[in-house]
Amino acid sequence: MVAQFPPGPGTAPLPRVPAAPKRTGYVVKACGLVAVAVLSGLVWYLARHKPAPPMPPPGTRAKEFSFAMAEGPVVSSNCAANSTGQVKKFFTDHPCQRLARALYNTAYGNDQVLVSVMVVTTADSSEAQQLKAIADRDGTGNINDLLKDGTAHIPSAPNKLSEGKYASKVTGNEVTIVLSEFYDGHSDDTVLGRVDNEALNLGSQLG
Repeated sequence: MVAQFPPGPGTAPLPRVPAAPKRTGYVVKACGLVAVAVLSGLVWYLARHKPAPPMPPPGTRAKEFSFAMAEGPVVSSNCAANSTGQVKKFFTDHPCQRLARALYNTAYGNDQVLVSVMVVTTADSSEAQQLKAIADRDGTGNINDLLKDGTAHIPSAPNKLSEGKYASKVTGNEVTIVLSEFYDGHSDDTVLGRVDNEALNLGSQLG
């Protein structure tokens, strides 16, 4: 038997040291909060620094109107037979090489618009400029659109496209002439002017 001795005088028993509390749960929560903060910061950074959309080429803008061909194209080499006034006389003296005509439909809101596009191919760029100068003046005649010469029969179409909005441009030895009018007699030259400016580009479909 081992002898047991009571603690000596002045010697106190050592206090019990409590075990350290488990902190695993707190660590996991802290790591989760850090991850959320990092992810949120990354999302914010990407949102603020996302690449800008590509810019359109200088001088271009988004198209406002969509065009659907309603009649044509009708192609001829006799421009004088399809024109009036001084324009007809010009073609008598300077026969064209080619004439292409078509009609298109487009819309502005609930209003429908009929558009005539005509492309004349002349002998050279000088004749093209002369033709445009004559056609651009009031009272000098024009090329007959497909509605005027009776080629196209479109229900509810404007009575006279020639009384609508007019636009033209020269590209090399080609002259593109555009006429437009609302179907229902609605009047808005500003809108038709924008229609014509875009419709001038349709000439490339008829060339």
